[in-house]
Amino acid sequence: MERGFPDRLTGIETRYLFVRHGKLLSVEYLFQWALQAACAQVGLVDAKGKATITAHRFRHTVGKQLAEKGAKLHTIMTVLGHASPHMTMVYAQISDPVVRQDYQAVLGPGATIAGPSAEALRAGKLSPADIQWLQDNFIKTELELGRCLRLPQEGPCECELYLTCAKFVTTPAYAPRLRRRRRIEQELVEDARQHGWQREVERHHYTIKRIEQLLTDLGEPVDGLEASD
Repeated sequence: MERGFPDRLTGIETRYLFVRHGKLLSVEYLFQWALQAACAQVGLVDAKGKATITAHRFRHTVGKQLAEKGAKLHTIMTVLGHASPHMTMVYAQISDPVVRQDYQAVLGPGATIAGPSAEALRAGKLSPADIQWLQDNFIKTELELGRCLRLPQEGPCECELYLTCAKFVTTPAYAPRLRRRRRIEQELVEDARQHGWQREVERHHYTIKRIEQLLTDLGEPVDGLEASD
């Protein structure tokens, strides 16, 4: 049985998989040299004969594919082993076709959108520079039930009631979440009523009406059962 080695980050003795004669096999031996040989064999080299495909490129591809499939930032951070979300955003870049598809879904002509900011988008009241910023930062503007279209020059958002915020917009893709949130609000109404909290009852009723209006504006049914969002 091979002995363990202290982990370089935690110091905990760890039994590694790729060990021979009591020594760890290097990354170069296990992967890099074989990848370079494969690239040379199929012609994936530059003018100097250096391989154009690297292990780092595979890592970048995994992050990008996770982001394009809708993985949360924290999930991508965990998979890539990042300590900072800023590092993850570098790897999880969205490819141009996906950016264009998402951009058209929310901001493009004829898009089905709802929320206080929807009319401004339909009327083209945003400048080309503002539209470009929203497109470039689309992945960063997601909220629970839609998107925040607040622009940098407007400063940080101080409004927690984003269902009525002038910069809030949502799409049919969020309909399952909207319906689920409506059911939660209905449960909170009953709980508040049992405690005799009339103001809370009124507040949750208002939120329910707002969600129902958003679903109606999106052309989505108010009731529905989804297994997940």
